[in-house]
Formats: sequence, structure tokens, C-alpha cells
Amino acid sequence: MSLINRLIAKLCPKGVEFKPLGEVGEFIRGNGLQKKDLTGAGVGAIHYGQIHTHYGTSATATKSFVIDSLATKLRKARPGDLVIATTSEDDEAVAKAVAWVGAEEVAVSGDAYIYRHHLEPKYVSYFFQSTQFQDQKRRHITGTKVRRISGDSLAKIRIPIPPLEIQREIVKVLDAFTELEAELEAELEARRKQYKHYRDSLLTFDAIREIRWATLDEICLKTFSIKWAPAQDDEFAYIDLSSVDRETHAIGETTPINAGRAPSRAQQVVRTADVLFGTTRPTLQRYCSVPADFDGQICSTGFCVLRANGEHALPRWIFHQVSSSGFQRYVEENERGAGYPAIADSVVMKFRAPVPPLEEQARIVAILDKFDALTNDLSEGLPAEIAARRKQYEHYRDRLLTFQEAA
Repeated sequence: MSLINRLIAKLCPKGVEFKPLGEVGEFIRGNGLQKKDLTGAGVGAIHYGQIHTHYGTSATATKSFVIDSLATKLRKARPGDLVIATTSEDDEAVAKAVAWVGAEEVAVSGDAYIYRHHLEPKYVSYFFQSTQFQDQKRRHITGTKVRRISGDSLAKIRIPIPPLEIQREIVKVLDAFTELEAELEAELEARRKQYKHYRDSLLTFDAIREIRWATLDEICLKTFSIKWAPAQDDEFAYIDLSSVDRETHAIGETTPINAGRAPSRAQQVVRTADVLFGTTRPTLQRYCSVPADFDGQICSTGFCVLRANGEHALPRWIFHQVSSSGFQRYVEENERGAGYPAIADSVVMKFRAPVPPLEEQARIVAILDKFDALTNDLSEGLPAEIAARRKQYEHYRDRLLTFQEAA
């Protein structure tokens, strides 16, 4: 930080010039590349969906490739260009960018833009993560279910342009933060693999351990949807798929909804300890256990509500069954649909689960809950440390990218 401050005092003591992105570069839309075109070898390619799920601030190698004959028809990012995903289901992820710093050109899909410029590539990529970029970006987002931003709108966003020497020093500092977070993420991933191993081992019963098996339909209570009376004024938290974090399996931000404004079709009321499993696009692993403060709220029809029958199963036993590899395989084998795969509630309820005595369930649940807290609880363990480091990184990133504007 002190070196950067000295460089600012020396190279731009009267402030830094701010310019629209469109004045210091050009936005080129990707074309023609679909998921089905991706291969394991050939010409490097970046699909817009992979920017959300696979790539970070920068990349030197692509996850996927396309055949030579298709690559000749596609627009390509050059080394130093940004590749920007321009669509998402939530505003935060719209315009997520990766700086392509590999040695060769790479093909880019539609729903993505190439940003060609002469700035430090990773400096621009870090700027796309900053609060000042996000604040400007939100004014230009359009769409309802699918949110998007155009190249013309991105071109209007203003970026501070300090001298290249300062841009490179900022990148060095932010890279150090990124590397530390990556190390913690790698350790957390190792712990999650360990948790998955022990979870599946504890939930596997062989012929030596005689155990009763039953469908979820047999060990869960029936849940009923209700019709909201338009005259009601009570406000409820509306839990939909986007409310559930796919890693921690916790309910996050929900949509407040008034009973009088609720959809006319029946809604599902959830109770504490109910297990919600997302039946629409289930590959996203959207499932959660309902905490006490959400008791009596409503959830979308995209969830199957699993309410344990206390005579047969504990609520957390149901939760760990839904998180098991066996259940996930069952879902993959029985889901239907291509673009938006889904599984019917009735099919979910036909999953056969082991049902040991309640005492044995409690013993296994206690072990798995400890692992779950270590790997997913944001208030303790590695997730808490990563969250703290991320806040620290965001603080310094925004400070480093904030400049006095030159007159």
C-alpha cells in the first residue's frame, strides 16, 4: 500500500483520469458456441456459463475446447482481453469477467462479450469485481427471470485509469489476497471431501447390519398446501430456489410477500426442521433444513417438503439422506428435461432410505452435524475464516481502486 501511495504521489499527484470503458476499449459479442459444441481437445473455448462456475479473476488455460472447423467461424478473445458473461439469474453475477492471459486466442460463446483494451488485463478484471463497478452496472441491468446487460451499457461505465505502473502494483497486492483465499478454499474442499466420505460410510448399511428400509413417503408426514385469503395482511418470507446457498445449504435472502399479493395457486407452509429439496434444476443441489425463525413461512412449488414422521425418522436423518451420494444418484437417474431438468415430488418420495432405530439415527446425526458445521457453518471453522478473509480482500480491493479524479 505504501509503495502504491508513493507512486500515486509521484505519477499522478493531481488525481487520476476516469473514462468510459467504451473510450478505452471495444466490446465484441461472442457468437455461435453452444454447450454441446464443447470438446476435450482442439481450440480453447470459453462458454459464458463457465465464467460463473469455473473461472476466477484470470485464466491461462481453458476448461473446454472446440473442433478446428467450428473455431474458424467463432469470434475469439486475444491474450489480454476480458471475457464477460452478460446474463445471469441474479444481478450480482451479471457481467462477471475473467481476464484471458493465455498464449493463444480462444473462442467465446454468445451471451458473452470480449472487451479489447490496452490496460493491465487483471486490473480491469479486478475493477469488474469492485463496488464502484457494481454500483454503476445495476443501473443498466434489464430482464426479469434472466438478467442481462448489453455491450453498449457496459461501454458507459467509467473506470479510473492510473498509470500502468500503478495498475500493475495494485494487481500484485490483490493477487496476494487471492492466493491466500485459494489456499483456504483448497483446504475447505479437502475437508468437504472427507465429510462426504464419512457421511456416505455412515449412511451405508450392508447385509451384515440388518436394517429396515422404507421410502421417504413412508417415513415422512404428508404436507399440505393452502390457499391464501386475499384479505390477510400478514407478510411472509417467500423461500425460492435462489434463497438457498448451494454450498452451505442455508436459507439466505428471501422475498417478502403479502398474503393478499400471493399467487392464487396453493402455497406450501413450512415448519421448523422441515427439509426442502429443490425439484427444479436439481443438479444445483438446492436443499436445506428450515431453521426456527422461518417456521410458518411459505416456499415455492419448486421445493419438495419433507417433514419427518417422528415415529420413524429424525428430521436431521432426512436431511443427511437428501445430501447423500445415493440420493443424488437417484435424482440424476430420474430427472427429466434437458435445459431445465426436474424431478416430480412423487418420484422423490419413492426414494428408499435406511431406517435404523431412532437412537442409532441420533448417534450418526450427531457425528455428521459436527462435520457439517466444520465445512459449512459461516460462524465457525474454515468457512468463517474464508468469509473474514474475503471481507478483508473486498475492503482493500475497493480502497486500491478508489482514486481522486483529476480535474
